[in-house]
Amino acid sequence: MVDPSIWDKEIDVPEDVICYVDDNVSSSSWPMQAKANQDTLPTTVAKFYQISHPGAESRVLQGDAGKGMVSGEFASMFTLYNIMPDITAKPIAWGTYASNPNIHFFLCSFHEMTNEVPDVEVFPAKIAELHTKGVSPNGKFGFSVVNYNGRLPQNTVWCDTWEESFSRNLKHTLELEEAAQGYSEEMKRLSDAVITKVIPRLLRPLETEGRQIQPRLVHGDLWDGNVSKDTTTNSLIIFDAAAIYAHNEYELAPWRPTRHKIGKLHMDAYHKHFPISAPKEDFDDRNTLYCIRFNMCCSAMYPGNLRFRNLVMEEMRALVEKFPEGYKGWAKQRALPPQDQEQTT
Repeated sequence: MVDPSIWDKEIDVPEDVICYVDDNVSSSSWPMQAKANQDTLPTTVAKFYQISHPGAESRVLQGDAGKGMVSGEFASMFTLYNIMPDITAKPIAWGTYASNPNIHFFLCSFHEMTNEVPDVEVFPAKIAELHTKGVSPNGKFGFSVVNYNGRLPQNTVWCDTWEESFSRNLKHTLELEEAAQGYSEEMKRLSDAVITKVIPRLLRPLETEGRQIQPRLVHGDLWDGNVSKDTTTNSLIIFDAAAIYAHNEYELAPWRPTRHKIGKLHMDAYHKHFPISAPKEDFDDRNTLYCIRFNMCCSAMYPGNLRFRNLVMEEMRALVEKFPEGYKGWAKQRALPPQDQEQTT
């Protein structure tokens, strides 16, 4: 954060500083660019969250959310920048207006960016490099602070296993989605089956029979809206992160939907640098599972729009039907010891 001792002093904003104002915290996209001076190349960007909803309780809640969004983004970008400064927008500071406690800001380096699809060779290679270098500092899955996908907080509690970490995060996202879209008996049935059957079946084998996965630093929301190319240096730039130490394949969830510009070609190129985790035959189903969480966030972001909920339910239904016996059935097929056949509930 910026030194609080200078917050009550007026400062001259340099002409090479650019400001974004985002007064709609329901939007998950990066704000539009606007130059402060057309004759000067901006070098810094400020991202603001201004909360002006009626009602004192609502203002406090939304204000706290805005503060969490910028502090979480700073922590995420700071961690990424320390590992991969060549592709990460440099975080500078975050804070709150002394004159208005409902306005919070995040400051980072400015980059003039293109709208091009990330290169199918360079981009995956750089992300694989991030995952290779970014190893959890305590050997656990999670993150040091709560951060946000759009306006939605993640469950970033440190966990010993990836199965527990992902389960916690998915359950939390399910709660947010239900709050946004309302209760659905079918959604509840499918969600319970995913938690108790599908997750243990697809994630526990990653850490069974002597296999292990290391918690890797991931951007956490790496769809094509959060990556671009610097027009001056022609280099890759990632931003708007919700970092977490996770199974590296979790990063590939937003590369699955056909609506996105980053897709299967990028995924195949990524695996040239970071091989698919064993059991390899489960990869596509794991990718579907991770994508369910990504699409569920999208559903929670847009109350009243059931497009993403319907998509999530279709994906859930397919996995639940494919793995009715969960991990227990898989373990029996492989004649694993009884203690390894216990089912998560």
